[in-house]
Amino acid sequence: MAKVVVGLSGGVDSSVAAYLLKEQGHEVIGLFMKNWHDDSVTISDECPWLEDSNDAMLVANKLGIPFQTVDLSEQYKERIVDYMFDEYARGRTPNPDVLCNREIKFDVFMDIALELGADFVATGHYCQKKTSIINNKEVHHLISGADGNKDQSYFLCQVSQEQLARTLFPIGHLQKPEVREIAAAQDLITAGKKDSQGLCFIGKVRLPDFLQQQLKPKEGAIIEIPSSISLEKAAVLKDEDEWITLSRKRNYHPHEGQQLGTHSGAHYFTRGQRKGLAVGGTPEPLFVIETDVKTNTIYVGQGKSHPGLYRRGLFVDASEVHWIRQDLQLAVGETMDVMARIRYRQSLEPATLYMKENGLYVIFKDAQSAISPGQFVAWYQNDECLGSGVIA
Repeated sequence: MAKVVVGLSGGVDSSVAAYLLKEQGHEVIGLFMKNWHDDSVTISDECPWLEDSNDAMLVANKLGIPFQTVDLSEQYKERIVDYMFDEYARGRTPNPDVLCNREIKFDVFMDIALELGADFVATGHYCQKKTSIINNKEVHHLISGADGNKDQSYFLCQVSQEQLARTLFPIGHLQKPEVREIAAAQDLITAGKKDSQGLCFIGKVRLPDFLQQQLKPKEGAIIEIPSSISLEKAAVLKDEDEWITLSRKRNYHPHEGQQLGTHSGAHYFTRGQRKGLAVGGTPEPLFVIETDVKTNTIYVGQGKSHPGLYRRGLFVDASEVHWIRQDLQLAVGETMDVMARIRYRQSLEPATLYMKENGLYVIFKDAQSAISPGQFVAWYQNDECLGSGVIA
């Protein structure tokens, strides 16, 4: 049996992961990551890390496993929070959960676990790992969780073969209700605990309040763009490869629309956003279709079917293309038919990858809503996540 360090988060999923590993006969150690100190921007009376660490300790005591807390707040600020501020300042929309897995859980945390002599690190993620031999080499596969409603493989789309080799996902084959039943049967304090929401390890926050710690308010114009203008900008240009046209961001200008009001900073908004505009009186709800942090302008359109919200393609710079399955990595000029998603909980959509010298073009069969620079696109075949990239 192996020595396994479990990332005990204080939630039901990691609690059951630890229980199952102990039942299988492994030597299990519980480790809680403290990544955030500032409770001033959290909503209501939530104090995420304090309550969670107490619950994690109680679970470890109940299971009879060693437990300790590690403070990774310095690394979390440097690698996640500072990155988020920088991305929002550039008018992009980062995904802290994907970054947290890549930079903290499966890097800094894994290094600590290995220093403790662990053979593996285990988490409560709803995904699965399989291992096979391909061309006389061991290859690890990141497979979607059995519970389609909870599948978290998207959040792990940036992990490497080396990280997967050292990782276990004890609950990936279970449905969420089964996990809660196991926790209740073992009388674990987390059995009925609600799933965490909000930013990874920070909790539910008022995002503008959080961003205002670094990004100051700055008044700018809210411009409504008619559907006809967006349709014109979506037209395929002559003498240009189709995948380039389909993936191009549309650049609007204030004179193309009508000013409806003002906002407090373009960097506080993201594509597809509906709430927070504080503008009424239009026949259909307004959605953000584009932001321009250089001119501090927000462009909006009426209705969720506004053509400005939709695009069939996106681009990932060559430096941002990541293959979990390195043996399937595309060479320049090659293509691959895949299923892909651009956000968590989105259904997988048919797409084709086009690898070019400057990077990867992902062209969907159907237009996708609110493709946002800074987010991750992940691509799959047969429920296996093959790779991912940051949307340019």
